[in-house]
Amino acid sequence: MSGTQKALYLTARAGQWVVGEAPIPRPGPKDVLVKVVSAALNPIDWKLVDSPFSSIIQSYPFISGTDGAGIVEEAGEDVTTLVKGDKMTEVHEAQKAQQHDGTSSDSLWTHCDMYSVFQGYFANELATFQQYCLVPAAITAKIPDNISFDEAASIPLGLATAVLALYNQDPKSDKTLRFTPPWAEGGTSQFAGKPAFIIGGSSSVGQYAIQIAKLANFSPIITTASPHNTTLLASLGATHILDRALPTSTILSKLPALASGKPLEFVYDAISLADTQALAYQAACRGGAVVLVLPEVIPEELKKENEGDGDGVRVSGVFGSVHHPDNRRCGEEMYARLTGWLEKGIIKPNRVEVLPNGLAGIPDGLARLEAFKVSGMKLIARPQETP
Repeated sequence: MSGTQKALYLTARAGQWVVGEAPIPRPGPKDVLVKVVSAALNPIDWKLVDSPFSSIIQSYPFISGTDGAGIVEEAGEDVTTLVKGDKMTEVHEAQKAQQHDGTSSDSLWTHCDMYSVFQGYFANELATFQQYCLVPAAITAKIPDNISFDEAASIPLGLATAVLALYNQDPKSDKTLRFTPPWAEGGTSQFAGKPAFIIGGSSSVGQYAIQIAKLANFSPIITTASPHNTTLLASLGATHILDRALPTSTILSKLPALASGKPLEFVYDAISLADTQALAYQAACRGGAVVLVLPEVIPEELKKENEGDGDGVRVSGVFGSVHHPDNRRCGEEMYARLTGWLEKGIIKPNRVEVLPNGLAGIPDGLARLEAFKVSGMKLIARPQETP
């Protein structure tokens, strides 16, 4: 395939988002070219505009987008796991379910073996805020029949941020707890019956952290969220949901009883603002571990209180991209199992809200994310619907 496509560009640092034309990239030997049906929005997308995260961008105009689901259009010569299928006249049921008006579109390829969920990256040809992009075949998974494109697009970054923080074994990575993964011997028994505390359970990352904790047999699984998300989080595996608006002191006072008196060896802070980091650090037991998804800002006075005899609290960050060389092996292990996890309901996607106007609807969606006006939901754009 050759020619041009529509893409959403960030024109410059602190610049504007503008829909324009981009060349359709050609896959290398180990890549696939994907027609992006659904792309999810993430906080990193608005943070890239003008913040310390902007240093990730190498040149402008820049295409963002780290979550995608779509249809394999071309496969590199070394790719054997994903192939382009036959063009059908009837649209797949998962695709029908996500049409705005309930009608189908015969302009899309519908062989189910071609449906792919994948993570984009911070390079234009790999990003998902466009109609076609490249992805290494080893870090993609086929979408099972019970998951729509929109739902699938809600998965990659959030799930990777949960999985890599716990299970990445790469010796070069300093952003992992190196727990035994659930696909390895002992991975589902290492923490069986031990409590886990997930701060920010209704966030996309928080929802996947809850499910990964359940997969590892942590119990009970305690989380914080707005009360209206209680039913959702219970369905994912949370056993106790605390109102996130409670004072830190109140939450800390409730944790021992909810954990049945057991020490909290694992705390995952899916929000990682100053107040939640302080909560996470105080909640973890000596010798326990805390995961932060943003740079550490734990007050020094809290760390001093934790000094003394015995092990302190281990604090780890995470870089939730399976494209990074240090994360690649763990990412491949995750994607090799993702289709099965989705088929069996072990991993459930986020609830989604589809934005209007394809790529042109993304800037308003990012403004909502920046203003914290999205809760328990993943915003989705459909690049093929761009005016």
